Amino acid sequence: MKRRDFLKNIGVAGLATFLASSPWISALSESEHTQKEKIRLAIIGAGSRARHLSRFLTQNPKVEIAVLCDIYQPSIDSTLKLVPGAKVCMDYRKVLDDKSIDAVVIATPLNSHYPIAMDAFDAGKHVFCEKTIGFTLEECFNMYQKHRQTGLIFFTGQQRLFDPRYLKAMEMIHSGTFGEINAIRTFWNRNGDWRRHVPSPELERQINWRLYCEYSKGIMTELACHQLQVGSWALRKIPESVMGHGAITYWKDGREVYDNISCIYTFDDGKMMTFDSVISNKFYGLEEQIMGHLGTVEPEKGKYFFENIPPAPAFLNMINDVENQLFDSLPFAGTSWAPETANENKGEYILGERPKGDGTDLLLDAFVEAVITRKQPQNIAEEGYYASALCLLGDQALQEKRLLTFPDEFKINYLNHRIIK
Repeated sequence: MKRRDFLKNIGVAGLATFLASSPWISALSESEHTQKEKIRLAIIGAGSRARHLSRFLTQNPKVEIAVLCDIYQPSIDSTLKLVPGAKVCMDYRKVLDDKSIDAVVIATPLNSHYPIAMDAFDAGKHVFCEKTIGFTLEECFNMYQKHRQTGLIFFTGQQRLFDPRYLKAMEMIHSGTFGEINAIRTFWNRNGDWRRHVPSPELERQINWRLYCEYSKGIMTELACHQLQVGSWALRKIPESVMGHGAITYWKDGREVYDNISCIYTFDDGKMMTFDSVISNKFYGLEEQIMGHLGTVEPEKGKYFFENIPPAPAFLNMINDVENQLFDSLPFAGTSWAPETANENKGEYILGERPKGDGTDLLLDAFVEAVITRKQPQNIAEEGYYASALCLLGDQALQEKRLLTFPDEFKINYLNHRIIK
């Protein structure tokens, strides 16, 4: 993919502003390597997420998926239908011993990300790790430091970094289109128990690992990781503190992770970012509402809204004037009778229409290019690190039911976020 063509397709006006907002997009530019070069890839964890990623990886002529590794045969069988030529392995260490493997994709349960990734770096493999990258703040920090020490490529599963809607939205935000950003509201609602079929009772925790604290942090690491990254991307810094509340209010089926949560993240200047999630009602779905004094952008819907919209036609203005005169004569409390109802402005599409993809294809293509060229795109590992850290800090605040600040020892050098360690 040619970078100039990609930028043209998403309507980027100022290249400098765009690359300042999203410098990792440079990974999609033409490089000096030949089209014949390709990488041998191993996928560790062959579940539903791995199958989703495989559908894109198999379309890239520069990728050979050489090995599938999992401990659950039905998952291997399902994924083999997409990559029938891959070898099968049940011990990831044997994968890492294979000198012909250039890189690994880690799509296992959350609690196993850290040991696999650290061993992969030690074995000289480039790493694509699904979010959240670690089970604790310390694990995330150590994984990031290992990436820096080894110089190996490190990507995380934050596909919004390559989603055209979000890329264009950030270009507009950082160029001042919506004025000063003062608040960010994020939410992700579903209606489902998150359970999967278990063929025998002893496999319950292995298959439904997302529901148990030994393996998962639930909503915070499965959903919030995407949206918290969007918030810090928009403001170009990370929050200083977080507090919140979580509970099991509906799916009382033996699970250990919350099904209803709400967090408030606060920045050093007092601005706030919220994350809410209920998985027993899907009406409002998911969205990030990034609000400036001149307008609002909703990247997931791919729309933006200015605060001041063109005036209504003259006839409607006349009707409104009559109504105002009528109600002004009635004794209403306060200085104005008009309630603060939501703006009925229908907004404009960021890209003219909603894209078909969510950036996963471009994210994986960029990873492949980075492995081939041995060039780590600027800031992409840092974005993934902070997204994971913010999720885990939020979960800790929910569990401990108190206000927590971002520990200084887990802050890293990151120019765009102005964090200095």
